Amino acid sequence: MKIGRFAGVTDTGRRRMRNEDALVVRPPLFAVADGMGGARAGEIAARLAADALEDARADTAGEEGIAGLIEDANRRIWERSLADPATAGMGTTVTAALVDEQGARVTIGHVGDSRAYLFRGDVLAQLSTDHSLVAELVQSGVLTPEEAERHPQRSAITRALGTDAAVEVEVQTVTGELGDLFVLCSDGLSVMLGDDEIAAAIEDAGREPQAAGEALVRAANAHGGEDNITVVLFELVDGEPEPASEPAADEPAHEPAATSSEPAGDVRTHGAGAGGRLVSLAFIVAVLVLGLLGLYWGINR
Repeated sequence: MKIGRFAGVTDTGRRRMRNEDALVVRPPLFAVADGMGGARAGEIAARLAADALEDARADTAGEEGIAGLIEDANRRIWERSLADPATAGMGTTVTAALVDEQGARVTIGHVGDSRAYLFRGDVLAQLSTDHSLVAELVQSGVLTPEEAERHPQRSAITRALGTDAAVEVEVQTVTGELGDLFVLCSDGLSVMLGDDEIAAAIEDAGREPQAAGEALVRAANAHGGEDNITVVLFELVDGEPEPASEPAADEPAHEPAATSSEPAGDVRTHGAGAGGRLVSLAFIVAVLVLGLLGLYWGINR
């Protein structure tokens, strides 16, 4: 088996001013991070986590390998928070998936409440366990799953990267099957949509990762878009896996398949920036000046 199609989509949502999520789409490694902290500290923490994962060696493998990557991310965030008072207290969730050389095993490591799902056949199953207050209350029998979905503290996490010098990483290995679709997401998706709604959106998109990711973002925004929304999807297909390679020195560190800072539901890639707008404005001014000169010349003939 090998990795087939894959995609990553991130969106600011409808309520937030900026996107503090980060994602990694670098086969055989995939990840989602959801930052937290004042000012822009959450964004910094998530980016540091993503950078640490993107620096993974090509021979990184197994549960020890993924745990080591996440522990290194924790160290980078912790050290940055000590060195920069403006980022003190920042942290981030992370959920990462590493596919082995044969494509037969997928190792997942996570800290926090960003989730990992497996869509196998007609069943969407949550693989990760939320490190959150309400999840612990559900496990202890204090809350039902239905009550947890409506609990005002449902986004309060009990474990995060960067808030302490050491972190406990939860890891597991899943034996893959042909046709498996893995889904990693921040809670901006899982809080807005139930598992049945996530599965339905993926099915309606024909299980194509890019289309499914965009559909999930639209659906989360349609339900309120209360937080940043990030989703990464990849599938396992028949065939021989391609050998992993180290990224080139000049390769961009982070290039998601589709991003958006728009508060609306559509996921868009932004092409024209300020330069493009200035060029367009200059063209319009030039046309107006030429028109006025032509009118002046015509009147004074």
